[in-house]
Amino acid sequence: MSSHERAQHDEANNVTYQRCQFAYEFARPFIMGKKVLDVGCGNAYGTALMADLAAEITGLDYDESTIQSNRNQYAGIKNLSFERAVIPPLPLPDSSFDVITSFQFIEHIHERPEFIRECLRVLRPGGKVLITTPNNKMSLARNPFHVHEYTFDEMRKEVGGITSTFELQGLNGNDRVNKYYEENGKFVRMILKWDVFKLHQRLPSAWLTKPYNLVTNLMRNKLKEKVSTTTDIGTKDFHLQTSNLDKCWDIYLIATKG
Repeated sequence: MSSHERAQHDEANNVTYQRCQFAYEFARPFIMGKKVLDVGCGNAYGTALMADLAAEITGLDYDESTIQSNRNQYAGIKNLSFERAVIPPLPLPDSSFDVITSFQFIEHIHERPEFIRECLRVLRPGGKVLITTPNNKMSLARNPFHVHEYTFDEMRKEVGGITSTFELQGLNGNDRVNKYYEENGKFVRMILKWDVFKLHQRLPSAWLTKPYNLVTNLMRNKLKEKVSTTTDIGTKDFHLQTSNLDKCWDIYLIATKG
């Protein structure tokens, strides 16, 4: 599991950042006045946003330096705390939180069914777990930071073996977003033409992270120049839907503890 794939808020990374930011806006009605656990909080920009609405919120991440940095940066937010944990398990008592959020995290870990079970264990009866993750059917190339990317069918089958009280929605975008990803796809396919031996699929992930970051940053800067709306896209350009899910960018799981 890596903590080094972080959405940065700069012009070149704006679309990815807004795509991630949408999840925190989606969570707002679920977390108001609640005790919340944010798993895989990273640099906690989203965790801090949720603290404005939650009664109490705890951010978990495995990286000690990230946790310490978060404690220093957000020391002034009194209802926000951070803990280090190698996940799963969740080092927390049964039935101790109202809501668990985990955005763009589950794809980074090996023990995914155990993680979902742990989330349900830690939730109070009637509590919600909100999970987002990329839809593999819309991925054009391997992301070396990801252990596993789900399809909607895989997620439905895996979660259905754990609980029956869940729903899936898909994150999609308007024409401006889809134009950006259309141009992104052209860049990716052009780059992959040079990988005649399919090394991006065969080499160990650890060998690929630096080249992946380099190429991704180069590509996003090129897209910023080519797609004029790149820096103007915001969360309002994304939406959730319940049909045609395989064409959605992200999977949104909402599970309820019975």
